[in-house]
Amino acid sequence: MKNLWTAFRPAALGRWIPNLRQNLWWIAGGGASAALILISCGTTGRTMMAPPNIPGASFVGSEECSQCHEKVTRDFRTADHARLQAKGDKAKDMGCESCHGPGSKHVESGGATGTIVNPSKSPETCFQCHLDKKAEFSLPYSHPVLSGKMSCTECHDPHKGNAIKGGGTQLHGKNETCAECHKAQVGPFIFAHDAVKEGCSSCHNPHGSVNQKMLTERNATLCLKCHFDGHTGISGQMGPSGSHGPTSATGAGATSRFNQGTCWSAGCHEAVHGSNTNVELRF
Repeated sequence: MKNLWTAFRPAALGRWIPNLRQNLWWIAGGGASAALILISCGTTGRTMMAPPNIPGASFVGSEECSQCHEKVTRDFRTADHARLQAKGDKAKDMGCESCHGPGSKHVESGGATGTIVNPSKSPETCFQCHLDKKAEFSLPYSHPVLSGKMSCTECHDPHKGNAIKGGGTQLHGKNETCAECHKAQVGPFIFAHDAVKEGCSSCHNPHGSVNQKMLTERNATLCLKCHFDGHTGISGQMGPSGSHGPTSATGAGATSRFNQGTCWSAGCHEAVHGSNTNVELRF
C-alpha cells in the first residue's frame, strides 16, 4: 500500500501529467511491439506462397484441367501433394493451378505451349513451398538443379503416389531413382555395403551439402555413425583382419593411415559402395 501511495501521491502525479502524451505514446508503442513479437512467433513456422503468375490469365479450377489431363488428375488423388488441394469455387487456385498458374489462357488456346507454367522447366515453382531446398542446392556440392541441368521432377513425382520416387508403397526400391544416373554405385555386389541397402540418403544429402560427394558428414565421422566400434577399434580390432589395430611396436601403421584421411581414401575401404572381391569393401 505504501508503494502504491508513493506512485500516485500528488507530487508524482504532478510530474507524470505534464508528460501525459509522451507517456501514452511509450505505452502504445510497447504494446504494439509486444503484439508484433507474438504474431511473428506464431507465424514463423508457416510458409507463405502464391501461385505462379501468368499475365492476363484467370483461374479455371482443376475440373477444367481434367478435360485433357484425365489420367494425371485421376492419379493425383493418391499423391502427397493432393493433401494441399482445396475444394470449392473460392479455392480454385489451390489445385492444379497452385503449381501451374491460372489456366484460362491455356484452355482458350487449346493447350498451346507457353500458356501455362511447367515446373519441370524451372525449379522456382517448387521453391515457393520448398524454400529450404533452394538453400541446399546453393551449397558447394549439389545436384545441378539451379543451373538448369536437372529438374526436381527427375527425382520427385508430384502427380502420383509418394512424392519421393522409390519411397512409400511403390514397387521399386529406395535406390532406383539414384540408379538411373549412378548405376555403378548401386551394384549388384557380392559384398554389398549395408548402407547402400538402407538407401543412398543414409550417407548422401541428394539436395546439397558442404561436404564433397554431398555426404551428410565429413570424413570418418560419417562411417563412425554406424561403425561406432571403429573408433575404439583403432587401438584394438574391427573386421576379420583386425586392420584397425596397431601394426608395429610403435603403434604406427593402420592408426596413422586412419588419421591421414577418410576410411575410403586412406587406402583401406576404397570400394565403399560394395566389392566383388573383398568382404572388407576393398578392390
